[in-house]
Amino acid sequence: FEQHRLPCFFEKGKFFYLEYNLRLFFFLLFQKFDLVCGIDLDTLLAALWAARLKRKFCIYDAHEYYVESPEIVNRGLIKKVWTAIGRVTIPNVDAAYTVCQSLATIMGKRYKKPFSVIRNVPFSIPKNNQPVEVSNKDEKVLLYQGALNDGRGLPELLNAMTEVNEVVLWLAGEGDLSQSLRQQAEELKLGAKVKFLGFVRPDELKQYTDKAYIGLNLLENKGLSYYYSLANKAFDYIQSELPAIHMDFPEYRLLNEQYETSLLLSDLKEEIIFKAINKLINDEKVYHRLKENTKAAKLVYNWEQEEKVLFEFYNKIFTK
Repeated sequence: FEQHRLPCFFEKGKFFYLEYNLRLFFFLLFQKFDLVCGIDLDTLLAALWAARLKRKFCIYDAHEYYVESPEIVNRGLIKKVWTAIGRVTIPNVDAAYTVCQSLATIMGKRYKKPFSVIRNVPFSIPKNNQPVEVSNKDEKVLLYQGALNDGRGLPELLNAMTEVNEVVLWLAGEGDLSQSLRQQAEELKLGAKVKFLGFVRPDELKQYTDKAYIGLNLLENKGLSYYYSLANKAFDYIQSELPAIHMDFPEYRLLNEQYETSLLLSDLKEEIIFKAINKLINDEKVYHRLKENTKAAKLVYNWEQEEKVLFEFYNKIFTK
């Protein structure tokens, strides 16, 4: 694919979004296209205007429940503005899709627009025969991959690590909490029990995932976008045949009902995290049951299967 970057004078805040949408609108206006797809609400206004003026199709691809995301949900006026933008744009697109059934149902009712479901799942991958090494081969690796941001349960996870033995935690990624988490790990004297991998390339990340023993995906209920989320990492863990620990949120509960591949946490309390980790470490019967289930789930939740849904979606648009 080709990429075109729009240079903006403002780099954040309301003036950035205003400037960006104006630049995007005029850019699209002078491009040839049959269909434009707006990714999330912050691109949809410009995409819809340009498509309507050119009498072309406009599709909405919702990666999240935008107005209920943690960055917006508690910000009064900001939320009202984005809510208004959603009301005047989403009902008027030609079609829409999102990442899971819960969000499709909720947004479909709110905007009176049917949402299809296209999951963000990885390609099928065989187990890597040459994963990265750990310093002590007797240690079992817990892996968290993703942004080190607020609401991901990471401070609680570090506190829980003080009670876990013969386990090392790998954190792959960086974010707003990068510095404070490193400081917390130092204050807790976790030492070699926690390893910050920093930013990791996708091909390298697969190697780390293959070496891990448990995958972690912890979230606070900081708005409906988080509560009804279905993280990409959930499927990355499945493709690497990795039992995981998720929150007991609707989509992970549904996933576990179909293929029990994880333990679900009712809360982010440190003792609950600790007990879940210990259960998978010490109960081989449970661990191997979950691992066997990932082998069946990975045959279903992969891009080779999901791309068929995407092709069918766009074929319907062009044959209307």
